[in-house]
Amino acid sequence: MSIASDLAFPAVPLLLWGVVALGACAAILWALLTSGLAWRLATDIPNDRSLHTRPTPRVGGWGIVPVTVVLIWLAAPALWLPALAAALLAALSQIDDRRGLPARIRFGGHAAAVAALIAIYPAEVPWWALAAMAVLLVWLVNLYNFMDGSDGLAGGMALFGFGGYAIAASVANHPDFALALACVIVAGAAAGFLLFNFHPARIFLGDAGSIPLGFLAGALGYWGWREGVWPVWFPALCFAPFIGDASVTLLKRLVRGEKFWQAHREHYYQRLVQSGLGHASTAWIWYLFMAAGIMLAVWALQFAVLYQWLVVVVWAAVLAVAGLCIDCRWRRYASRSRQS
Repeated sequence: MSIASDLAFPAVPLLLWGVVALGACAAILWALLTSGLAWRLATDIPNDRSLHTRPTPRVGGWGIVPVTVVLIWLAAPALWLPALAAALLAALSQIDDRRGLPARIRFGGHAAAVAALIAIYPAEVPWWALAAMAVLLVWLVNLYNFMDGSDGLAGGMALFGFGGYAIAASVANHPDFALALACVIVAGAAAGFLLFNFHPARIFLGDAGSIPLGFLAGALGYWGWREGVWPVWFPALCFAPFIGDASVTLLKRLVRGEKFWQAHREHYYQRLVQSGLGHASTAWIWYLFMAAGIMLAVWALQFAVLYQWLVVVVWAAVLAVAGLCIDCRWRRYASRSRQS
């Protein structure tokens, strides 16, 4: 049976909210670019760790966040808290984009948003499981920011990841229309941003866009798990390429005793770009992995629990092999660069 025939809600109204979000986000970003205001709000100046060579506005959050927050309040008011927290995180991150903030203030804001979500909407699990979930959500908030470094990558992850959430919330054994609406809205806003972010990128997300998106990826994933819409592994599988890249890179830097919080160019996507594939080809490769993982995750929802976890293990192994291939490609590239 097709996914379309399995939908618990009318597909057209869901998609219409996504189209509205796409159009509204694209209109805001177009206005910021054509008026010149985008450069005054926040601009990324290339440095030795950048993958870009020209100054580019970091205003994606100015389109994605207000559209997402307003439409969620209108269409899915039950999810007011994740929307409000995303708006507050965007404001905090915009200050950081403009003036810079100490790490303790940034991370404190991230932790406070996650703590508020879990305290007001606790899941019926042991306290230590909620504490572990909180740590994972704070990590997801930050890793999304780490992955905003190549044209089309972070926007594409949002489009695919939240799109996968929306499909699952519609076809699950316990469907959730409000959750599906919220996810379609975020995916639509991400698509509007992607119109200006795909290679050659005219804008980036900036912290005011990546931090709220990372929070919403975790918060809506947590909401779906708490409400029984999907198992705990499902959100991780939807965002697995991002989670795997950022987490493995962080562990490598920790093992080497490096300052993991400093900017660098060691992520797998960065090495693909630097080794000659370029931004566009790297984005398409990531889109392939994103789409395959999400289709696999939605398909696995119909399995028994044991087989669901088997799918998770198999997909983790596939991503690990892909990472090893990128490492091999990078070593060959680095060797040729030293010899030339």
